[in-house]
Amino acid sequence: MKTVACIVQDGFAPFEFGVACEAFGLDRSDDGIPNFEFRIVTPEPGAISSKMGFSINVENDLSFAYEADLVVVSPVPHQYWARTDERVLDVIRDAVARDAWVLSVCSGSFVVAAAGVLDGRKATTHWMYAQKMAEMYPKVDVDPDVLYVQDGRIITSAGTAAGLDACLHLLRQELGAEMTNKIARRMVVPPQRDGGQAQFIDKPLPATTSLSLAPVTDWMLDNLRLELTVEQLAAKAHMSPRTFARRFKADHGATPAAWLARQRIIHAQRLLESTDLGLDRIAYETGFGSAAVLRQNFARVLGTTPTAYRARFSCTPDEAEMAVPAPTPNAASASFGASERGGAAAAGEDSRPPASVLEPVA
Repeated sequence: MKTVACIVQDGFAPFEFGVACEAFGLDRSDDGIPNFEFRIVTPEPGAISSKMGFSINVENDLSFAYEADLVVVSPVPHQYWARTDERVLDVIRDAVARDAWVLSVCSGSFVVAAAGVLDGRKATTHWMYAQKMAEMYPKVDVDPDVLYVQDGRIITSAGTAAGLDACLHLLRQELGAEMTNKIARRMVVPPQRDGGQAQFIDKPLPATTSLSLAPVTDWMLDNLRLELTVEQLAAKAHMSPRTFARRFKADHGATPAAWLARQRIIHAQRLLESTDLGLDRIAYETGFGSAAVLRQNFARVLGTTPTAYRARFSCTPDEAEMAVPAPTPNAASASFGASERGGAAAAGEDSRPPASVLEPVA
């Protein structure tokens, strides 16, 4: 991926627009991160008004978007959802037809849906608008609980900050985990958030708030190679297993097993990128136990093999130019950030050895 077009229209949301600029438009070459050719485009170049009362001057029409490797669709006001500029819809249809990436932020998913390319696919949007989207586009499988959804090469994100999660998810596939972690550190955000929109939907606050589980999760990250059980972790948190499992899911939006499986995959990605350790050693260091189980988890979560991942991302910037494109997940769609994320939870559900078994408590 080398070229990125960000579509803006009248009434654009400044924060969500800024997310795309921050993720794909900054020069980070001093950190060894390749730059993208990033352009802001619009159907009619000139002054484009934001919903906050100021305007920006956009010089580029939509021509560049027809050849961009990624088309980012920023949100538009709800009054435009049912009457999107046909020229924008044509750009989106063309991008999907030529297998380019399409990424929408927040209610930008309504624009993508209006193009008809989400029919029969899974998608998300801001939880406040999920029901409306399902009503307007009944052929779209709208998931209101996740931070973002990837279905093929179309990524839709939930509201506001979830757009950043979606951008980082795409960057992981294009640049690898290590470079994406560098980008996240410069943004001062976590490279991958746990949990989903369900954490942010209006609901009564609990009467009391117990102590943070951060010391326990920190210890888990430092001991990924060990066999970890709910009972062991609950003892460290000075809770009963049942209370710990309930608290963990409430705090992180995922069961201890799903969270731990995802952290092991992330650690394996880093080791594949930055070391020449063999697969058996990486499986040991990450708690998967054997190279076979590591391969199974990689295939389920990332849709590739550890060897193919290393071939793409364990290389110099010059070699990266010649690397083959990263494969998209094998599954028809992949959702991320849900309370019970299929990708993470299923990653080792029936294939993990004792070193990675961590059964959730009901």
